[in-house]
Amino acid sequence: MSEHNGHIDRKLESIGIINALRRGTVPQAGLARLAVGLSTEEKVIRSQLEYVASGHADCKFVRGEYGSGKTFLISRAVEIGQKQRFVTSHVVISPDTPLHKLQAIYARICSGLTTGTEDHALKSIIDTWIYGIEDRLISTGIGEDDPRLVELTEKEIESVLERVSGMNSGLASALRTYYQANNKGDFATAQAAIGWVSGEPTVGRSFKAQAGLKGGVTEGDALQFLKGLVYVMTQAGYAGLLVSFDEAETAQAFARPQREKGYINLRQIVDMIDKNDLPNCFFLFAGTPAFFDSSKGIRSLPPLFDRIGIIADDGFSNPMQTQIVLSKFDAAKLGEAAGKVMDIYAEAYQEVDKSRVSPKFIKTMIDKVTSRFGGRVDVVPRLYLREFVDVLDKCALYPNYQPMEKYVFEPVKDAAGLKEEEKAVMEVSW
Repeated sequence: MSEHNGHIDRKLESIGIINALRRGTVPQAGLARLAVGLSTEEKVIRSQLEYVASGHADCKFVRGEYGSGKTFLISRAVEIGQKQRFVTSHVVISPDTPLHKLQAIYARICSGLTTGTEDHALKSIIDTWIYGIEDRLISTGIGEDDPRLVELTEKEIESVLERVSGMNSGLASALRTYYQANNKGDFATAQAAIGWVSGEPTVGRSFKAQAGLKGGVTEGDALQFLKGLVYVMTQAGYAGLLVSFDEAETAQAFARPQREKGYINLRQIVDMIDKNDLPNCFFLFAGTPAFFDSSKGIRSLPPLFDRIGIIADDGFSNPMQTQIVLSKFDAAKLGEAAGKVMDIYAEAYQEVDKSRVSPKFIKTMIDKVTSRFGGRVDVVPRLYLREFVDVLDKCALYPNYQPMEKYVFEPVKDAAGLKEEEKAVMEVSW
């Protein structure tokens, strides 16, 4: 790639970051350029991914108050994973995708598979596996029109499917049907096979009869399906699968039987990881302290709590233990984040006028923003950075705009864009 194209890509990435900050969301790319105070945590995650890529399984739980940067860290982990050739998928725990429904979680993982270059990548991953076999055979001197190519390709595919069948025979049958249908040009059947593999409940009877299948992915075999699918990913040349789960604390909102079932599922996953029964899988769960410690959290299932509990905090956090405990954002981190945003803004648009957006102004702005929240810095990073980008925009648009004179943080009258935690904080009388 030319230096010119690289410069354009960098500029586009910078614009994307600033656009996301304007919306108050986590950018899709370039998170390393925005990260503040996470170098140790990132190092630990990289190390775990190298371990998983060698054929093992692992997990990590990210614990932090609202505003501590949980979503940012797991998004950064996904970015790191994709650079290490992991397929990734992001799951938000919700009423539609609760912890107590493994089939729903499996389907959500499949629908969100990403390779770093392609979204909704399940079909692409399976094709990469099949084409990789063909390309390898062609590289040995077999011609593309040689009838032996199909025969030898099928032989290699069957050797993989035999291994997959040991994990889940239905998955192996569906993948075989997909390959055969593609060869015949029967793309409707091939698409139905992908749908069935991904846990779609609407795949018709005719496909199931053709593939010799009954039913679909169930609660009892969802993890075995996932295990088989990840094996195919490794055969396609990927390092494995990284699944990030956000808002795990949502599990607390369900009735007790569902809540307990969700925690039992979580314990099952942790136990399978300990036994290396999900090789090449890395699971990352993010939740608030209440998810870990409250009576409705995982403390209510002692066997799970014992597995992923943390050693008492002695002032030295240890991200190598099962939980990464994120510290609250402070004024110094906000100031550092502002400096990084200024650099990114300069690459996206133009140099920032540092006589107007001076260190003194940045400190004043942090003081004003946090004063609205009783001095609690930890609840305002998203609001602060959104507001800070607005100041940079106005400085770029208006030569006579003086942020130190004009900038006043007003209470937000329209709270529609705020999360519940932010609304709650704004309503508190300090």
